[in-house]
Amino acid sequence: MNQPSRDLSATARTVTGADLLARRLAAAGIRTAFGIPGGEVLALVDALERAGIRFVLARHENAAGFMAEAQWHATGAPGLLVATLGPGIANAVNVIANALQDRVPLIAIAGSIAEGEAETYTHQVMDHRALFASVTKATFRAASGTEDLVADKAIAKALRGRPGPVYIDLPVAVAEAVAAERPVVVNPVPAPGIPADLERARTLVAAARRPLVLAGLDMISPAGAAALDRFLTATSAPLLTTYKAKGLVPEGDPRVVGAVGLSPIADRIVRPLLDAADLIVLAGYDPIEMRAGWRDPFGAVPVIDIVAEALPHGMHRADVVIEGDVAGILERLTPALPVAAWPGGEPAAVRGELHAAFRPKGDWGPGVVFETLRAVAPADVVATADSGAHRILLSQAWSCPAPRSLIQSTGFCTMGCAVPLAAGLAFASGRATLAFVGDAGLEMGLGELATLRDLALPVVVVVLADDSLSLIEMKQRRSGLANAGVDFGRSDLAMAARALGGHGVEVADRETLDREARAAFARPGFTVIVARIDRRAYDGAF
Repeated sequence: MNQPSRDLSATARTVTGADLLARRLAAAGIRTAFGIPGGEVLALVDALERAGIRFVLARHENAAGFMAEAQWHATGAPGLLVATLGPGIANAVNVIANALQDRVPLIAIAGSIAEGEAETYTHQVMDHRALFASVTKATFRAASGTEDLVADKAIAKALRGRPGPVYIDLPVAVAEAVAAERPVVVNPVPAPGIPADLERARTLVAAARRPLVLAGLDMISPAGAAALDRFLTATSAPLLTTYKAKGLVPEGDPRVVGAVGLSPIADRIVRPLLDAADLIVLAGYDPIEMRAGWRDPFGAVPVIDIVAEALPHGMHRADVVIEGDVAGILERLTPALPVAAWPGGEPAAVRGELHAAFRPKGDWGPGVVFETLRAVAPADVVATADSGAHRILLSQAWSCPAPRSLIQSTGFCTMGCAVPLAAGLAFASGRATLAFVGDAGLEMGLGELATLRDLALPVVVVVLADDSLSLIEMKQRRSGLANAGVDFGRSDLAMAARALGGHGVEVADRETLDREARAAFARPGFTVIVARIDRRAYDGAF
């Protein structure tokens, strides 16, 4: 839609509504916005740049949102997605819904036209706030004189409790209008509290001789990792994590049994440990990451559920629910003196069995790909994973030395996220990142390889290529259904990478992969390594 707009160059020194909003976003620590501009957000893009927030062009708004999410993982500041009205912001529904289910503080802003104009002009006009009402924590519409207030409210809502996305409608006339100069006032988001009465939970912890901790994404923070380490040391409790919480304690630590949630094999192995426990402490555990098999998994074992925000999910029962600062609460429950637990050594046995179950079998296949890349990649590399069969196996096989070292969509489980997440992480850090993706997932967002090229980002993309939607094909076969809609033709993805300005190569054995991966991490720019695997390579793998 071509909206007439005034000449902003003539009033370059004038403060606009867009300036007020942009300055508040910058005060919240945001330094990068991702998106695709249109006429309705040009004033905002200009204001962002002048406020010290760089605007980065993506090839699709969905990918831009994942790049923005990556900035949050890397910097701790909310992610910022900017899109034009109508088709632009509608393209971002997927990533905004993902942000809600994956607890990402994503601020999405789109241009819009005045309500009066919308009554007589309909081209590309839609009710953005109605569209996003069910997939955000809140939606806002800026009006003249409220731009910084709306930004304040949006930031606070995105960060408070369990983080999540918010949407701001910014009418063109409001963005471009001359505004009164106002100082930027930073309003800190209130910190979560710690309930005064923790006696029942303390009593359960003190009496436990076989305690078990299951940690989830609400625990992910520097304070959370430290508090968890102290609690495990004091109680001798073994640790299970969800996939998002991998690395809260380095996974080489013998106290870490492993990750659970989507692999039936892993769940079967850890089930006896859950049954043998006399106390289960859920530390920031969010069941949104778990498959249906994790409904009511704790039997009659006492459960303490420590959550950032209590939600009526119905996935499990708890004897004590404590809402607030998860790390602070766990600190208050930590015994002053260490105690011995699990005299039978069951956690170590389960840990060994779990690791053995996911060691690579044979000379080639997805497990060998993951093992080879784990050995070649820098120990502190941050990896991302797209959704699909490869993600479930990778999440069991990939060892994480620190929190946020394997980034994936676990609540929403959407395809098309791995490459833009890796792009955002590499952009924020300047360091090489590693993206694991299926061939269908890469084809879904192939244009973002051009974004990697334009930004000169050191991203290594590893494609598990088998010409099939493997996870869905497996489910189809398991249900006794005919093969339909899961197979596709073979694309030369290595050539596509070269055509888009990167390095591309196809491999089919461990030695070639080892050589090409070492070269990929040593060269500037991006590399696509297509690991050709057999159809049905994931059968029995997880």
